[in-house]
Amino acid sequence: MYQYDEYDQRIVDERVAQFADQTRRYLAGELTEDEFRPLRLQNGLYIQRHAPMLRIAVPYGNLNSKQLRTLAHIARTYDRGYGHITTRQNIQFNWPRLEDVPEILDLLAKVQMHAIQTSGNCIRNVTSDPFAGVAADEIVDPRPWCEILRQWSTFHPEFAFLPRKFKIAVNGAKDDRAVIRVHDIGLDIVHNAAGELGFRVLVGGGLGRTPIIGEEVAAFVPWQQILNYCEAILRVYNLHGRRDNAYKARIKILVKALGAPEFARQVEEEFAHLKDGPSTLTEAEIERVASRFDDPALSALEQDAGYRAQLAGDKAFAAWARRNVRDHRVQGYASVVLSLKPYGVAPGDLTADQFDAVAELADRYAFGEVRSTHEQNIVLASVREADLFALWQDARAIGLATPNIGLLTDIISCPGGDFCALANAKSIPIANAIQDRFDNLDYLFDIGELEINISGCMNACGHHHVGHIGILGVDKNGEEFYQVTIGGDQGNQTTLGKVIGPSFAAAEMPDVITSLINNFIDNRQDDERFIDTVRRIGVESFKTRVYAERTARLEAKETAHV
Repeated sequence: MYQYDEYDQRIVDERVAQFADQTRRYLAGELTEDEFRPLRLQNGLYIQRHAPMLRIAVPYGNLNSKQLRTLAHIARTYDRGYGHITTRQNIQFNWPRLEDVPEILDLLAKVQMHAIQTSGNCIRNVTSDPFAGVAADEIVDPRPWCEILRQWSTFHPEFAFLPRKFKIAVNGAKDDRAVIRVHDIGLDIVHNAAGELGFRVLVGGGLGRTPIIGEEVAAFVPWQQILNYCEAILRVYNLHGRRDNAYKARIKILVKALGAPEFARQVEEEFAHLKDGPSTLTEAEIERVASRFDDPALSALEQDAGYRAQLAGDKAFAAWARRNVRDHRVQGYASVVLSLKPYGVAPGDLTADQFDAVAELADRYAFGEVRSTHEQNIVLASVREADLFALWQDARAIGLATPNIGLLTDIISCPGGDFCALANAKSIPIANAIQDRFDNLDYLFDIGELEINISGCMNACGHHHVGHIGILGVDKNGEEFYQVTIGGDQGNQTTLGKVIGPSFAAAEMPDVITSLINNFIDNRQDDERFIDTVRRIGVESFKTRVYAERTARLEAKETAHV
């Protein structure tokens, strides 16, 4: 992963000292709440429903074992013994005391971590493919480009107070695992007809209150000009973005209002002034950043006969390998996904002991490297095939080997009303109730790939719009209800789901999911996935099934009551 140079470290250290003084002055009454609010937000500190919440940046999801052990110490010492992985690949602590936050930030700085720009109307954490650098289908490793974007955007004076928060994602593989189409800027690394490297640029994607798929504004921007082009996009946004209405302030609203062709025209007009300017990249600069990544030097290995024998001889291991192990670009290696979705646990949560245990697994099997995913799981990027069986045994001992990656119980969920002051409804209990209903692994394997995403409010932190089944918490006269969408998808065919009808009470949600699954099973062809069946037969069939069975349950309940 990327190793700080002296400038990176100095920036982080200076920010820690600055915020420590700001916090001291606030606690002493020298700063008002209104004065302190933007300062704490610039350092990732929110005031949630019950306590402060600290959001820690994990640039493009990359972590090492030393950092994991520091996170374990923070969870154990300053929180309630756990942390949470978010859909932006960051780490959140939900219970720190305000007085302790400067000390936490100081501990993070000592292991090259920070909370800078994880909040506020600025450019947030740049996200990417959790398998970057090792994916078998990779075109170009996106991590150096993500790091360049991080360095360019950190404390950029022109973009520190944008109309609204701003999110960038970068994909460097054939399959988009960064969901670039639902970001303010989505960058797809491509080669043109001449074989030159550059970026396809998408703008105006986003979920939340007004979900929109981003539109292409440039089919090819040479790599040397990508910062200049992004700067042109942000200047147009900064100039014309709404500042009078937070709900209409995102760049997606501006792109929709102007139309993508007109927005692209204005960007090109601005780009003409920036092209070949100070932000133009050089080969020397790319090499400087790329050289700071201390990736292990991997040589191809013979395919491991022991691994093949273990697959054949142990059904449980084979099931885990089928769901949680991914192809690697180097023969003899694999990438492993550790599931943070065991039954009865909030999706994406890791205890302090598990942080330490994952650090140990990383050191033992994966060259000390770990990735967080926007699906709220953990990836060990490079594991020898010969070590997979031992890794599986060790991961199972700490509760991180559930073979459910990509299956129904691999649920993406925001913290919801249990923590978030913005939420209309709880998310975690709904996820747990669905996991409890579908606790038969054989049945999950039969159902096949199915993504469920849950958000506690319209901000869509659980990305419910792009779930095969999306669940949105809504408030109805002070009670928690849940709206259901189906047909959403991420990746190369990113699609927004469609609402099936009126919302449901919390207690109904496992039955609603059961009805959707039963309708899928009755209508699927061969090994068709849930999303493919929805696309083929449409939403109406599912809607009819869900509400007919709901009516039957309510009538049966009334009859039993009488």
